[in-house]
Parts: sequence; structure tokens; C-alpha cells
Amino acid sequence: MKQTIWTEPVEVNFDTSTRNIIAGPFDALALLTENWPHTRGLTFVRARSACRAALDGRKTPEEARRCFEDAVSEARGHRSH
Repeated sequence: MKQTIWTEPVEVNFDTSTRNIIAGPFDALALLTENWPHTRGLTFVRARSACRAALDGRKTPEEARRCFEDAVSEARGHRSH
């Protein structure tokens, strides 16, 4: 498993008390598995899979980033209802 980083980190705030700066697939996978909101839809599953694939060299880090950003958007949308 290689450590990779994104060209630009992703800032994730699910609430006002927590600010996460996600630098790459490894950080994203840690957030997805340890501190993710209860919403776990299709984009969550895709993001988790893409991050694992990026760490194994089967996907690019930027592919994983796009999937992760989609999952963040989905989680934020569900939290606001």
C-alpha cells in the first residue's frame, strides 16, 4: 500500500465542532470507516472502494478524491434534513 496525497486537500465539516482536512485516500478511508455519519449510501460505498483501490494502485488518487467528494456531498445533504 503506497501513501498518496491529493493535489489539493478536501475540508470536511459535518458539524460546527469538527473540521477535518483530508489530504489523500488514506485519510479519506480513515474518516469513512471511523467517523462517518450514519448515512451510508451508494456514494459512500464507491468512495470507500475507490480509496482502497487508490492505495493499492488500481485507481488514481484523483479518481478516489472525486468519489470521496461525492460521498461528502451526499452525507451533508442527508444531515441537513
